[in-house]
Amino acid sequence: MGDTTQINTIAEIAQKVSAENDRRKRQSDTIKALISERQEVIVAMCDLAELESKDTSANTVLENLKAFSQALIDYAALGHFEIYERIIDGQERREKVKRIANRVYPSISSTTEHFVDFNDKYDGADNHESLVDLYKDLSSVGEAIAVRIESEDKLLNELGA
Repeated sequence: MGDTTQINTIAEIAQKVSAENDRRKRQSDTIKALISERQEVIVAMCDLAELESKDTSANTVLENLKAFSQALIDYAALGHFEIYERIIDGQERREKVKRIANRVYPSISSTTEHFVDFNDKYDGADNHESLVDLYKDLSSVGEAIAVRIESEDKLLNELGA
């Protein structure tokens, strides 16, 4: 009977280790996806910003704006729902990760609001007149992206440790 208890205990430990390894693999995959999304946002932003110096049709600007806005919202949502929400909900056990998250989350949250405001402002853009402030607003979003990357990297570095 004692051998069966030990085998069950070993099986339970193995199952917990396996679950932890699966969680870490998912987290690693999520971090990679977030960084990939971030790169897509930066490329889309540069593509859109480049149009300011060109004689480009409003339709081309609107197409690039739509692609950028979608990438921006996807990036913000991935970070929020796949990484930050887990920490906010108290599912993160590592104290160092929680401390860093508490320090950087206010700035990450602020950038998310900035991204959503930008998206809301330009969501219905359909002509040249609706693009009057685009490049000024795009510059502001670019600054918010830089702040977010700096804050996010502090957290991602600790999560990956």
